[in-house]
Amino acid sequence: MEGEIPRPLVKHAELRDDARSRAGRQTKGSVIQRKQMTPRFDVTIAGEINMDLILYGVPEELPRERELLADRMMLTLGGSSAILAHNLAALGSRVGFQSRIGDDDFGNIALQPLQQSGVDVSKVHRAQDAKTGLTVILQREEWRNMVTYSGTIADLQFEELDFQYLTSSRHFHVSSFYLQRKLRPRIPELFRKMKEAGLTVSLDTNDDPDDGWEGGLREALRYVDIFMPNEREAQKAAGVDDLEAAVQKLAAIVPLVVVKLGRDGSMAQRGKERFKGAAVSVEAVDPVGAGDSFDAGFLHKYLQGGELPDCLAAGNLAGAFSATRPGGTEAFRDAEYLQRFFADHKVKK
Repeated sequence: MEGEIPRPLVKHAELRDDARSRAGRQTKGSVIQRKQMTPRFDVTIAGEINMDLILYGVPEELPRERELLADRMMLTLGGSSAILAHNLAALGSRVGFQSRIGDDDFGNIALQPLQQSGVDVSKVHRAQDAKTGLTVILQREEWRNMVTYSGTIADLQFEELDFQYLTSSRHFHVSSFYLQRKLRPRIPELFRKMKEAGLTVSLDTNDDPDDGWEGGLREALRYVDIFMPNEREAQKAAGVDDLEAAVQKLAAIVPLVVVKLGRDGSMAQRGKERFKGAAVSVEAVDPVGAGDSFDAGFLHKYLQGGELPDCLAAGNLAGAFSATRPGGTEAFRDAEYLQRFFADHKVKK
């Protein structure tokens, strides 16, 4: 791992509706200057924690009234926000995390890997008589089904956020925009407060279970520095059926649009500049959490002042690394394996 993360390099422009104008004033370096005092964290995150139960080898079809068998299973930390927090910390970023979980066994299990990775969980609230969320993933070779019991996933509220804690950072991130049902109506206000405090902001919506793609997303994007969807999410968020049109539309709102393209790697659009990153070939076990791991790799490098091609490469490598073991965090829990994998691919974390 590299040493202390360098000081921010350039001052962030004032908020404007014209994101292209803002992007044009940024330097090619990706870190934004904000405070003379070193903040407590590199990244703070407000979002969900849940558990993932992943079943492998399930039939393609699920007929009614039949007992069907899986050949493997994994119970692991889930939730895009939690996976991102865990993997950022494993890469060496200082991470603060505010969340809400149930006062149950799943809550106990979920906290352990976060604490072990170095994530600060002092602002994770244990809600009495509440159940921690659970996602059941039926993983096939090329596709999957996901069924989520929300539990405490949707319970985090704007009123309970500790803004002194969240702003003691250089950067703020939200994942799972559409699962944060109680927080979502005030996410634009939350982002505005983060910007006023001098933080940069990133967003990864993940999927919208209702497939409506509204709910204040456009308003929230006005305060976002980095939008990090996959190809489908980019098109849905932009309301178009063509990726190129989606990227151009989103880049008119957000200074930096980063799109995860699966086997085709990734791309980034900053104003009129286009950057591409090649995928990393690995023997994949499953893709659960690969997108969140990409976010972790990209943001970690971004906050070190990396150029965008290097940020994309770091994101692609982290996503590929995640896919080599079950679940979104299991690979990152093995520090020796992490060091060896990154060294073999000649990429410094």
